[in-house]
Amino acid sequence: MSADDVRNDSASRRLIADAASNRRRAQVVSGMRGLARPRAPSATPRQPGAAFAGDALEHCDLCGISIPEDHRHLLALVERRIVCSCEACWAMRAGEGDYRPVGNRTLWLEDLDVPAEIWASFRIPIGLAFFMNSTVTSCVVAMYPSPAGATESELHFETWRKLVERNPVLDQLEPDIEGLIANRLSDPPMYAIAPIDRCYALTGAIKTTWEGISGGDGVGQAVTRFFDELRTAAVKA
Repeated sequence: MSADDVRNDSASRRLIADAASNRRRAQVVSGMRGLARPRAPSATPRQPGAAFAGDALEHCDLCGISIPEDHRHLLALVERRIVCSCEACWAMRAGEGDYRPVGNRTLWLEDLDVPAEIWASFRIPIGLAFFMNSTVTSCVVAMYPSPAGATESELHFETWRKLVERNPVLDQLEPDIEGLIANRLSDPPMYAIAPIDRCYALTGAIKTTWEGISGGDGVGQAVTRFFDELRTAAVKA
């Protein structure tokens, strides 16, 4: 057998071995996903006052088990998506590179100075938005609500820097895990620093209450309710 034949034979063996390895890995992953799916409730009669795990309204987005309504959240960094998490997955994933635990402080910013010209430079078509410093894009991302959910707009660094210079408290904004929420539809405008899952909750509330072309009365009521709850939970900066 020539040297070329030996090399070709070795290459073929490696390809076969790699294919077998990939197939085994896919089977393992598929099996794990099957285990992660929520199980159907048992046919065993429940005791008075007891509840099946399947009765929970929420499920962990990472492993699929039932979780209570009051549960932990993680931020999937690349997708900028809030992930509902059970305690075990939160403990395992909170330190991973792709996930961050959401923030835990809410600050009410009564004296935030946001001139009309600076807000206009953000080019946000609505007076309702939140801003987060994304380590994935290396810039500040503005997200404003719409009937389809959150719409993103990346801000120019210098534009955001002008706002921070007028309001040094924004320099303390934790990247990824918390955001600045702005409501310029109210008089006077309202601003708060909040955990990033609360920021996304605002866009979710608008999406679920939106009706017709203009949004309807439900949107305004949802926004008012959201900021009332936010202010109640916040401390003054």
